[in-house]
Parts: sequence; C-alpha cells; structure tokens
Amino acid sequence: MNSTPFRLRRPGRRPIAWLIFFFLYATILPPGFGQSIALPEFGDPSGNLLSPSSEKRLGQAFMRSVRSNYLVLSDPLLEAYIESLGQRLATAGEHAGRSFHFFVIDNPAINAFAGPGGYIGINTGLITTTESESELASVIAHEIAHVTQNHLIRTFDAVQRMSLPVAALAITALVLGAATKSPDAGVAVASGLQAGLAQRQINFTRAHEEEADSIGIDTLAKSGFDPQAMGLFFSRMGQATRLYQDGTLPEFLRTHPVTSNRIADAHGRAERYPYRQLPDSLAYHLARVTLKQRQFSTPANAVAYFRESLKSQRYRNEESQRYGYALALIAAHRYKEAEKVLLPLIRERPEEIAYIDANARLLQESGRGTEAITALRDGLSLYPDNRVLGLRLGELLLTNGSPGEALQLLERQLQLRPEEMELYRLAARAAGESGEETRGYLHLAEYHYLNGELEAAIQKLRDAIKNRAIDYYLDARISARLRALEDELNELKSRDK
Repeated sequence: MNSTPFRLRRPGRRPIAWLIFFFLYATILPPGFGQSIALPEFGDPSGNLLSPSSEKRLGQAFMRSVRSNYLVLSDPLLEAYIESLGQRLATAGEHAGRSFHFFVIDNPAINAFAGPGGYIGINTGLITTTESESELASVIAHEIAHVTQNHLIRTFDAVQRMSLPVAALAITALVLGAATKSPDAGVAVASGLQAGLAQRQINFTRAHEEEADSIGIDTLAKSGFDPQAMGLFFSRMGQATRLYQDGTLPEFLRTHPVTSNRIADAHGRAERYPYRQLPDSLAYHLARVTLKQRQFSTPANAVAYFRESLKSQRYRNEESQRYGYALALIAAHRYKEAEKVLLPLIRERPEEIAYIDANARLLQESGRGTEAITALRDGLSLYPDNRVLGLRLGELLLTNGSPGEALQLLERQLQLRPEEMELYRLAARAAGESGEETRGYLHLAEYHYLNGELEAAIQKLRDAIKNRAIDYYLDARISARLRALEDELNELKSRDK
C-alpha cells in the first residue's frame, strides 16, 4: 500500500503544518541534530496560542503523519498496555481538560517523544531496555510533563520565523529519515539539513528538561511508581553513553542529554518521597516478553531461548516467561506443546486477557475456529467492549465466514474508538463481504485518512457516492465528509505552490 507523506506547506491562516514540523523536529531528531539549541520562548505556560479544538485537530494531523511515515505497532495487547500505563500517569497529575493518546513505534532504538494534542509515542526499544515498570513510567511521565507545560508550543514563534526552504528540508529529513518506512530516503536531505541548521537548531531548553524531570518525578510518586526510577534510568543511560564513542548515540540520549548533574538532581528530587519497593505489574512483564519473542529471526530460535531460560531459571518473572514460551510454540506451529504450557496459565488466571487472546489464537491456528470464537465471546462476557477481545473476535468472525456479525461488532467498537485505524480496515472488509459496498467504502476512506493517505481517502468517498441506491441521509453524510477532505487537500496543495 502506497503512503502519502505529509509535506510542509507555506504558512497560511492555520499553523498546522508549521507546528507539525516543530513537534517532529523537537522530539524525533535524526542522528547528529540534537546539539546546542537555544530559542527564545514565546507565550506563557497557560498555552493560549492554540484553542483546545485547534490543538486536537493538530494532534490528529500529527498522528496521521506519524502513521504515514513511521512503523506504528499494530498489536492490540501492547497498545492496550501502553495506553493503560500512560493514562494512569496522566490522571495522577493536575491535567484537567487534557486528553492523552499513547502509542508504540516498532523501532528497537531507545526513544520516546511527545506531539501536539497529547500524542505520546514510545519505541519498542525503550520498553525492552527498561529494567522496571517504574523506569518505563518515568520516561512517559517526563514526556507528559513536556505536554502539560506547553514546552513545545511556547517556542512556536521561533519556528514560524524559520525560512520555508530550511523548514521544508527539516520536515523531509525527519519524516523520511531513520526509523521511517523508507529508511534510506532521507539521507541526502538530512546531510543538507545538518549544514543548513548548524546555527539554528530546535530542542527543549535545559530549563524545560529540568522542569519535565521535576514534574515527572512528582507524577511518578502520585501514580504509585518509584520516584527514584527516573534517576536510576538516567544513570544507566549515562553509563551507556560511554559505549558510543563513534557519535552513534541512541536517539533518547541525543534528545535528552544525560549529565551527572541531571542524574544527581533527579535523585535529589526523588528523596522528597519515602522509599518504596514496588513490584512490577504482570502486564509490564507480559509486554516485555512479547517484544522479546518478536525479536528472534525464527520461531525455532525463540522456542529454544524460552525453553532454556525456564530450565536454567534465568528470567525476571516466571509466569511471563511461560507465556512467552507458549507464544513461541504457537508461532512454531507446535500446538500440542503450546497447549500444555498455556492451559496452566489460564487455570491460574482465567480472567487474564493476554491468556484468553493467546488461547483463541492457538485454537484458531490449530483448526478449531469455532472453539476460538467461543473463547473470545466468553472473554467479552467478562469484559464487554474490550478493545483487544473485540478486535480479535472481529478478525475471527471474518476468517470463519460470519462477515455480517463481524460488521455489527466492529461498528460498535468504532463508536467507542473512532480513531482506531485497524477497526476501520476490518470493518471495510466485513462490509464488503456482507454486500454493504457503500459502508465498506466509507470505512476504507477513514482508514486511509487516519493512515495519512488523503487522496486515497477522497477517492474511496467518491466511489461511495457513485452508488445512487443510497438514501438521502447517507448521501449527505458522504458528501459533507468528501467536501471536508477536499478542502483539506486543496489547502495543502495551495501551500505547495
């Protein structure tokens, strides 16, 4: 599927393209771009530059750009865990009126970044590098603080004054550089950007970083995590810095420089809170082991790793290691062995969604589709409208020849999660297989739109409106949506002239 990269346009009445440039550039710097940055602040911490509705639209545009160019992970369980962890942190602070959205980038580099509208991305490499859930939470809390303190928007005036050629070069290098779907495409423009921005780089000021650290540590304590975790993580990252003598620092260390003073400050702030030794949640261990299982080149290698680690008792959490072993066995099509590993886990925790989901996968892949559907329905009876189980059940209903039922289920899920891209894709397929061609086009249009493919979305709406059998209200709905997307496309084209 071809994607349409978001491109920077000439500044007009709405500053969306300029702000997208800034948020991307400030938080996802490619190699070599994160040094000695100083920009004047503009505005005040109350964030009056953008109205809530404008920031929401900006955030949605930012997310479409990310999806179009970066490998956003599509794993319901991992997404659900990161979203749950992020919301726990976000609700612990004083962030009235703020909404946050957390997602995972499929990239082994150690990094996390904040975008407009409360969109916060976490690389898979960061999750697997952390040694405790509190460490992971500390990085997310830091990024939340950047959003709540309006550190990015407060430097908007400086970004707007950058020349269009430099800004266009920057966004091209960022969107097409390392970690994107086209990792080689941004090399040439990245080299030009390095020269063009030698004296005008953008990043958080030292004061912003200190403020985000301080507020992040407060958020950790309020949400029940270890406030010392931020200093511990920074300390480990500082030690790792010495291993990168060739200038190839991980992105997290470029965009969040770690110094001995910063480490000491983090530990000092954390000492305001009483020491507490906190166990990591099972969900954290399951997330890490899931990513570990994905890292192996073959399922056989994963099976060997988990078997030996369990035999030698080399693991942080035995239960999650057994789960990883079951996943590896399923991937290797060794279903009887997988069942022997998985069923005891289900007996111990019959309510655990990860185990219900793994069992359904095992049943489906071993040719027991009806049993898989029953298992998911039983799970949904415990957790009505659960995101993970609903998505899996929709997939299985489609696979097992029940598109009409799948369509009803998926459209109900979409009412709860109207920005869930994968739901639109499955709903489009279910509508098509149910003979609901127009609804299929509508869902596919939204899928393309959320994926940053504006012209493809417009084409699907045009295909939908060609069906003269549709009723007046549906025709009006499609026409209104089509006009909105065409206006957006025309605005982008006008900025390119």
